[in-house]
Amino acid sequence: MEAAIERIMQTYDLLLNCSAAASDEARAKVTAYLTTLVEAGEKDPHRLTVCGLTYLRQLDGSNDPVKAGYTGL
Repeated sequence: MEAAIERIMQTYDLLLNCSAAASDEARAKVTAYLTTLVEAGEKDPHRLTVCGLTYLRQLDGSNDPVKAGYTGL
């Protein structure tokens, strides 16, 4: 799990140029989320990485299709 968290944070920090405090907060949130996934039985580090990145992107709103300009028309 630690390797997945490190990969998530490296990638997330590249995507968002955030402060150290924001990065620490994101790390705490993604660690709690991944702990839940591991306890539920997920063991694949690649899948954990993708799930963790998706989770952080949803939290910060950067995964919002409306903000990205997709209206469905």
